[in-house]
Amino acid sequence: IGVYDVFSASVAGRHFDGIFISGFSFAASYYGLPDVGYIAWPDIVAFVQRVRTILPSHHVVVDIDDGYADAEVACHVVRQLEALGASGVVLEDQQRPRKCGHLDGKQIMDLEGFTDKLQRVLETRKDLFVVARTDATDPGEAMLRAHRFADAGADAVLVEGVRDLELLRKLRNEIDCPLVFNQMAGGKSPPATLSQLTSAGVSLVNYSTPCLFAAHDA
Repeated sequence: IGVYDVFSASVAGRHFDGIFISGFSFAASYYGLPDVGYIAWPDIVAFVQRVRTILPSHHVVVDIDDGYADAEVACHVVRQLEALGASGVVLEDQQRPRKCGHLDGKQIMDLEGFTDKLQRVLETRKDLFVVARTDATDPGEAMLRAHRFADAGADAVLVEGVRDLELLRKLRNEIDCPLVFNQMAGGKSPPATLSQLTSAGVSLVNYSTPCLFAAHDA
């Protein structure tokens, strides 16, 4: 379940054992800005530390965008988050200027360049769970990248902004790697129940923004 600050994490932690540090929600809460690349890695690391302090035994999965720059920075962030007790990270293949995965106009990195960054992150982590995310909007390109990420050793694969769950069913039959789905209210992906996502082969669902949107409505 996605949270936007430490208080929302404390509330969500009463009902869920898995907490998702949503980049979209953090950008809105901490900076008052949209999710278009403003997040600085020291800010997200400090936020995770505060969440981990009040929720010492929950799983905490962290959206780290593109790793906040090059592979060296991405690996440094991964080392710090693992030392703090984070359970996993989501690393995406967008190039800067980046934006929320459910907005139009995204640009993606060269496949070889991102695969190199992913492999270096995988070599850096010890037990941290690494989800490799592609923001490719073309279904064929998304499938190709999902295959490459799985072959590179990613612990799970996330195709962002999936418009048709059939793509996930096809991918589930082709790769031996857990699938992650990002459910975001008002996003590109269709609303889906847990049963529908399970039948499509999804293993983990991130509900990115419910706490933020509830606070907004209130």
